[in-house]
Amino acid sequence: MQSFLQYRRFRTAVKAQLERDRAKAQGLVIGHEHSPGSDRSDDDKVDVEKGHGQQSVPHGVHPGEVDPSNGPPLSQEEQDPMAANLRPETYGKEETEDSPTQQPDDDDDEADEDDDTDLTHQRTTLSRIPTTHSTLSARHALSATLTGIQIRQRRTQEGGSGDVFVVGYEGPDDPNDPHNWSYWQRIPCTLLIAAIGCVVGLASAIDSSALPQAAAEFGVSEVVESMATGLFLVGFGAGALFAGPISETVGRNPVYIVTLALFMCFVLGSALSPNIETQLTMRFFAGLFGSTPLTCAGGSISDLWSPLERVFSFAIFANAAFTGPLLGPVMGGFIAEYLNWRWVDWITLLISGFVLALVFFLQPETYPPILLKWKAAHLRELTGDPRYRAEIEVREEFLTHRLKRALYRPFLLTAREPIIILVALYLTVIYIILFTFLDGYTYIFTLTHHISQGLTGLCFLGIILGLFGASALVPLIYSWAKRDLALLQSRAVAAGRDPASARLPPEFRLWYSMLGGSLAIPISIFWMAWTTSPSISLWSPLAASVLFGYGILCVFITCYQYIIDAYETYAASALASITLIRYFAAGGMTIAGIPFYKNEGVAYTLTILACLSCLLVPVPYVFYRYGPAIRAKSKYAIKSG
Repeated sequence: MQSFLQYRRFRTAVKAQLERDRAKAQGLVIGHEHSPGSDRSDDDKVDVEKGHGQQSVPHGVHPGEVDPSNGPPLSQEEQDPMAANLRPETYGKEETEDSPTQQPDDDDDEADEDDDTDLTHQRTTLSRIPTTHSTLSARHALSATLTGIQIRQRRTQEGGSGDVFVVGYEGPDDPNDPHNWSYWQRIPCTLLIAAIGCVVGLASAIDSSALPQAAAEFGVSEVVESMATGLFLVGFGAGALFAGPISETVGRNPVYIVTLALFMCFVLGSALSPNIETQLTMRFFAGLFGSTPLTCAGGSISDLWSPLERVFSFAIFANAAFTGPLLGPVMGGFIAEYLNWRWVDWITLLISGFVLALVFFLQPETYPPILLKWKAAHLRELTGDPRYRAEIEVREEFLTHRLKRALYRPFLLTAREPIIILVALYLTVIYIILFTFLDGYTYIFTLTHHISQGLTGLCFLGIILGLFGASALVPLIYSWAKRDLALLQSRAVAAGRDPASARLPPEFRLWYSMLGGSLAIPISIFWMAWTTSPSISLWSPLAASVLFGYGILCVFITCYQYIIDAYETYAASALASITLIRYFAAGGMTIAGIPFYKNEGVAYTLTILACLSCLLVPVPYVFYRYGPAIRAKSKYAIKSG
């Protein structure tokens, strides 16, 4: 619904812009008719139009090629799949932090049709100014007055011929640019994205609290029933391959709405499943379509917030993304104890429906290439000139072809990008530790301390409390970010460069893990391993879980923000690669964890996990030291900063 209203607001803004530009164009053409410049040669005309070979690129638009300054030239085989749906690298670099502007008001449904018809006629003449006296005067006037439009020749690989008018934002303060929306618009959008992440995270773990009851009804062991959680996580990883790239082709909102609706259908199927085979199938597909937030959310947050603002905005999503899987057992334990176990799915369905309704009615589209595509469509309609194109649609190809190229991108990134390979391996081990650790709560609290199923689920609140401890670092790191960015901007001014080109290096995001985050994980697991005893107070392992929550969220924020900053253009595809690998591993360990605890016991199982996590403590420090060199060897990562 918001996307529809947003589409209409674009029409209002385009009509107003065309009215302003028409007046400027007429003045330039009239003035040029009496200018000696109209008798120049064709070569001179091209030079005047293009600024002596320098084409101005409108704000929010980057030509459909990989930036050559970002690395060595690419072969055509590599460049084609990466470049077709390129998010603008210049997008958002000119915005200011302190002066977001409001979007224009909704277009009035009762707009005067006569005025609209007149505007259409006037704008048609704007893009086809009479050339009685000079072709140069018309094109020069057009180039000078169409704010945010780049006029260039079509390239061979783009198909077609002649000029194309590449549509961008009017400028760095264009109110239709999501970076310029007010905080009161961007914060609710971020909260809705976080809500989707929370509800699908809740669904991933809520069934695990009902293992005994579900296994008894289906007549299978608890290990077999644990596959309902494991297959959900495997589906999470598989779905990430599609959700991220597709969102970079058709926009964020269609992916959020469609996949969340399909997710609900399969949760319903799980609630009604008559046997274990049906339940496992439904859970896998629920995970497949529930993976959207973890791959698309990074891109959505990048659409809305500048790199500096992401210090606090991403923490909102990260807290929700981790709170969901931990709230699942809190709710599921009491549901399984006092209601039928199938109510874990019914409750999930109700919450998901509420979130879907909020997203459908309140969430606007944020993906810049799609917003500019809307603007180009309005320009074509109002002017009658088919040459207006957003960068994403300059290539004359079918949607299926673009989707095929987008779906290929995560595999290309995984195979060729050392940063993605290393971060994926790091997070895979972290998630093996996380989900094996969570498997042990039944053995740690129910069997050792003899508390009820519902109270065991309540013990997960300790980890949630630790998540808020990690959030307490946000003000400190934000102040450091402002200080470092100001220093970089002053250096840019001293070097004669635009201060807006200064940016924090991705390695700055590693501070969350370096401030005790990576060290907190092994300490907390060792602590819990050797204080889980009936003779030691229940509060000791609970205190250890608080420290574990702090460490896990610090690592998650570090890895995700590092990838988003290093691959702004391809953030969703890069996150898809990482999500696939770690959730496949996590799904397997969810099933293997139960016999692990049964055979080795709590103390030795957790000790093995703690020793494994000790090996990962130096990783953020190594990345901080050698990250720039690793990025220099990556073809698609940002080299500057």
